[in-house]
Amino acid sequence: MDFKATDIAEFLNGEVVGNGDVKVSDVSKIEEGKPGTLTFLSNMKYESFIYKTEASIVLVNRDFVPKTKINATLIKVDNAYQALATLLDLYEQTKISTKTGIEQPSFIDESSIFGEDIYVGAFAYVGKNCKIGKNVKLYPQVYIGDNITIGDNCILYSGSKIYHDSVIGNRCIIHAGAVIGADGFGFAPQDDGTFKKIPQIGNTIIEDDVDIGANSTIDRGTMGSTIIRKGAKIDNLVQIAHNCDIGENTVIAAQSGFAGSTRVGKNCKFGGQIGLAGHLTIGDNVMFGAQSGISQNVKDNEVLLGSPAIPIKDAIRSITVHKNLPTLQRDVTRLKREIEEIKNR
Repeated sequence: MDFKATDIAEFLNGEVVGNGDVKVSDVSKIEEGKPGTLTFLSNMKYESFIYKTEASIVLVNRDFVPKTKINATLIKVDNAYQALATLLDLYEQTKISTKTGIEQPSFIDESSIFGEDIYVGAFAYVGKNCKIGKNVKLYPQVYIGDNITIGDNCILYSGSKIYHDSVIGNRCIIHAGAVIGADGFGFAPQDDGTFKKIPQIGNTIIEDDVDIGANSTIDRGTMGSTIIRKGAKIDNLVQIAHNCDIGENTVIAAQSGFAGSTRVGKNCKFGGQIGLAGHLTIGDNVMFGAQSGISQNVKDNEVLLGSPAIPIKDAIRSITVHKNLPTLQRDVTRLKREIEEIKNR
């Protein structure tokens, strides 16, 4: 389907600069723009590409001032990146909304109930006493255990697994291979050196508007609940252990791991490959750089980096010193030699 620049601008509350009748049917990266596609510029590191892109329409921020002629039609908006996200979301929802009905073979226990406009893909399984809301999409090979509650407008992609007693809110997206509610890592050491499994009798609660990436795992509570709060966004390959509590609108990048019973505040940002020890309390609005190791509680509004994680300014100084260690070592060796020479005169 083709969309005119004027229609896109009206939808985004934007301003057209150039040919308002130009049409697009796809999107592209600005450095790979093709005729008939829409792209965007929000990071000025890529500004050079806007002057040579072949894309037909470019979303830009309202304060963008070209340095030279641009062939593409511009649509000026308050925030180009957010505007693109809005358009892509509309495009995605248009595709997803066409999925309805129950494909065969699949299994839905007769004790479970669904809302309107559901989609259940082939080889999906829904266990006993489940309550699943309206407009929910369960793609092929999704597993829903017993006593599961899922809210409205959720999407569970192929191969995601939801263990018994889990609760999922509204408008959640769970990507392929994610596992929600598996047992926490609880084993009691015995006198003979073996380990006895501790039953994990809690559950997992995913609140509204949470996004969980592919192959991420969120364990159930040993007792009580593991909770992912409203609006949290979790990347691929993230492990969250039993009884963790992840705060609202917190963002966690790939390959990060959270040990058990760690509590994270609101609006935190975790870079990739971060590790947290168990039983920690992380405040609100905290930011961690990639590969940080966190072993102590952290107060509100801190920005930390390194392993062990320290304030980012100190971490940068430490990194600078570490880079210079070979030179420092040579200088120390030279000075020691000169001192010995002076002493032996």
